[in-house]
Amino acid sequence: MSAVNVTNDVERMQFQVNMDGEVGFLEYRWSDGVLVLMHTEVPEKLGGRGIASALAAYAFGYAREQGVRVRVYCPFVLAWLKKHPEQGDIVVKSGME
Repeated sequence: MSAVNVTNDVERMQFQVNMDGEVGFLEYRWSDGVLVLMHTEVPEKLGGRGIASALAAYAFGYAREQGVRVRVYCPFVLAWLKKHPEQGDIVVKSGME
């Protein structure tokens, strides 16, 4: 498996992976200085390559670099957090957990 390169499209408010002519993304918003993770979408053609997990990991790394907390509404990221509890220290509860 090749390395997954994640970029931040600030205008679209998406962390993105561009691969094989397809785009997988994790949509985010900002609310009172908190990075809010809304929705992850990976095209079927890119499935099974760990792209959604790479997007989630990137989002948390980005939040740490920026010194901000994270609120999660995305069901995929909520499931990913259960496998990566070490990331929970920067999570603001959304009421969906």
